[in-house]
Amino acid sequence: MSPAIGTTVETEEHKALRAAVAALGQRYGREYLARVAREGGHPDELWADAAKLGYLGVSLPEEYGGGGGGIAELSIVLEELGAAGCPLLMMVVSPAICGTVISRFGTEAQKRAWLPGLADGSRTMAFGITEPDAGSNSHRITTTARRDGDEWVLTGRKVFISGVDIADATLIVGRTEDSRTGSLKPCLFIVPRDTPGFSRSVIDMELHAAEKQFELTLDDVRLPSSALVGDEDAGLLQLFAGLNPERIMTAAFAIGMGRYALAKAVDYAKTRQVWKEPIGAHQAIAHPLAAAHIDLELARLMMQKAAHLYDTGDDMGAGEAANMAKYAAAEACVKAVDQSVHTLGGNGLTREYGLAALITASRVSRIAPVSREMILNFVSHQTLGLPKSY
Repeated sequence: MSPAIGTTVETEEHKALRAAVAALGQRYGREYLARVAREGGHPDELWADAAKLGYLGVSLPEEYGGGGGGIAELSIVLEELGAAGCPLLMMVVSPAICGTVISRFGTEAQKRAWLPGLADGSRTMAFGITEPDAGSNSHRITTTARRDGDEWVLTGRKVFISGVDIADATLIVGRTEDSRTGSLKPCLFIVPRDTPGFSRSVIDMELHAAEKQFELTLDDVRLPSSALVGDEDAGLLQLFAGLNPERIMTAAFAIGMGRYALAKAVDYAKTRQVWKEPIGAHQAIAHPLAAAHIDLELARLMMQKAAHLYDTGDDMGAGEAANMAKYAAAEACVKAVDQSVHTLGGNGLTREYGLAALITASRVSRIAPVSREMILNFVSHQTLGLPKSY
């Protein structure tokens, strides 16, 4: 169980999990992930080891092969792998979003078909929500699903969808027409990778990552009625059951990356000597690094609060905290990476030290899965009660 906020911030079990995952991460590290990306491969060895140790499925129900924990435990796994320099981006998507949605809303057949594989790493699932013309406005999603006898027919496009090439299926967010009102409402469908009419093309990114980004086309994709996850009338409830863990895990990803960069800068500042003392003795170097550390620690506290609220069933409270955690972690990560690169000076831009690539990577957490501006909109409207501008 997650600790109660206000009593213990992190349990002994959580501390032990951190230490164990950190040890696994140290066996692989940044060079492993960089090599895999350069070779155009995937971090299969790390994924398999993390699965074997029960880390990938830690948040999934025990009766389906998981660890019976929650997003609190899964976020610890991703953060510590990130702090070691080898975060697994597909953890955000496969167990956190898809695994959570299926475990909460899937049929018994869907749970038995997918959860054991998602837990032991033998199966992965991608998540498709973003569209070319909708951006952050999920209410403008145009991928539609219509009934045709006992089947569903999906038509539409998705962009910036991670890992579709390695995923066994993609959980697609479409919209069905409400027979009573005629309005469109979001629904979730499991689309196997080789389904006829389901095609993908890779997006050429400046990011040097093993996980590729894809544009998807759904051209009259026919699915059995069993592909629908949950109740077609549940709409946004089911969608946000996946989006809140996504934001919490994105925070974990960002905090881990920030910690990795900061540790590199601190080590450098302790040993790099230009004048009489190591450069870390100078406050112009030391204070910005200390401030970056504080920001990362504060972001982690909000992430822990969000995970606790989610795991204890407070979806509304978790939505607010998850957005705040994602915002705080992204800002802390970008600042930590920037300060770390600056601390190393010219060395910060060399391939040898491996920090320059993080300048681009760190900005992802500011942009995806929702921009910082949309989070500020959410907080200003939902928390502060200010009027909407749109």
